[in-house]
Amino acid sequence: MAAMSLRRLRDNRHIRELTREVRLHPEQFIQPLFVVEGLREREAVAGLTDVWRDTPASLLRQIEADLGQGISKFLLFGVPAQKQERNFSHTVTTDNIAAIRRQFGNDVWLAVDVCLCSHTTHGHCGILNDRRDHVLNDTSVTALAAAALQFAEAGADCVAPSDMQDGRIAAIRAALDQAGRERTAIMSYAAKFNSAFYGPFRLAAESAPGADLPLRDRASYQIDPARPADALLCAERDAAEGADILMVKPGLPYLDVLAMLSARIHKPWAVYQTSGEQAGIDLPAERGLADAQRAQLESWTAFARAGASMIISYAARRARRYLGA
Repeated sequence: MAAMSLRRLRDNRHIRELTREVRLHPEQFIQPLFVVEGLREREAVAGLTDVWRDTPASLLRQIEADLGQGISKFLLFGVPAQKQERNFSHTVTTDNIAAIRRQFGNDVWLAVDVCLCSHTTHGHCGILNDRRDHVLNDTSVTALAAAALQFAEAGADCVAPSDMQDGRIAAIRAALDQAGRERTAIMSYAAKFNSAFYGPFRLAAESAPGADLPLRDRASYQIDPARPADALLCAERDAAEGADILMVKPGLPYLDVLAMLSARIHKPWAVYQTSGEQAGIDLPAERGLADAQRAQLESWTAFARAGASMIISYAARRARRYLGA
């Protein structure tokens, strides 16, 4: 019996292209965007390449440039100038949603993050109790559902609650449906972990929890990295409550969770390649210690291999160039 050869199918570029089981396309990428109230000019986000805190004017120019690069799907984060404890204004976000829709119509698909962390004085994802040591779940959910409805009415195609409060998907779905917004999709951050990989984002969104608070981190509402069963319970609940798309965040440290969840729950799965993950590619590449294109493609391939049909990536605007599409 002849010895088995596995290398024949690796021998040259053509045979490798023919035998790939996982394929990527720019159509499956979502580009995050930040629009910041009161900025006079756009600012670079520390640690990331070609990622910006935009003004309303530069935001529209950036979307136009992204469309030219084959990226038409976006996840918008609005950052208000004034921080509150409650009774939040979402004008910075709704005004920019409306402006995007006026200029680009249906040429773009626009998801909008639904959270309170960039709006609060304390940086947490909801409303705190008087002792400031606990996020009030139901009070926060009411505020989140109101925000989601405002975003939908302004023209968002999809709302994406990232707060990890109990019952927020059901509340948002009910609010949307009762207002005649049943066509608005919900992309749930279903399995969002209490991770160390969010650093540049928290600077961009002005959303780091205050170090002087009794509640210093988000461990009481985001998932413990050592509890994959909790991720499954969250995802099952969100699917049952009406989420159209489910998400795992971060990406690379939780590929096992993504693979497990996507195999068990037959919904479209998104993965969010976080700002810390992206900085782990961009910063070494700046110093000549990594090939940015190869590292990016390897990470994206891992996401698709684990079951993601869509990838939220700060490098999405490079996808067509990197993929040769």
